[in-house]
Amino acid sequence: MPISTPDLCDEHGDAVVVADPIFNHYGGVRRFGGQVVTVKCFEDNSRVAEMVKMPGKGKVLVVDGGASPRRSLLGDNLVGAAVQNEWSGIVIYGHIRDIEDIGEMQMGVMALGTIPRKTEKRGLGDVDIPLQFAGVSVKPGDYIYADGSGVIFSKTQLI
Repeated sequence: MPISTPDLCDEHGDAVVVADPIFNHYGGVRRFGGQVVTVKCFEDNSRVAEMVKMPGKGKVLVVDGGASPRRSLLGDNLVGAAVQNEWSGIVIYGHIRDIEDIGEMQMGVMALGTIPRKTEKRGLGDVDIPLQFAGVSVKPGDYIYADGSGVIFSKTQLI
């Protein structure tokens, strides 16, 4: 069944939470969803790099990068690793780079915007912690669904 966030909102009402409409699509897949794995980091994508190199079948990496526009938290090499490790998608509350290449990859990728400057690698960041951004609270193990209409979260699997 293709993901339709409007249909899921209609069918599940208050069981879904809608993120503020601030994310843009950059990946080659525009409809994606799965179980949430969280990362919180700021201008350092070390933990993002670690996570996409792990098996991710049926999962979506949700990254709270503090909305910083100064450093990208994701580029084509990391998206390539996520594709190879079967992640369903990546949502970055921050900025990314290499969007021409990412747009050709079979991966759902959403972010606030783009910046060509690479991240610093200091080994900082937290994995599997609750996040708050874009008007939503997200916990590891929640579910996320995304399409051209928006991004929604649920405590339970909807599809």
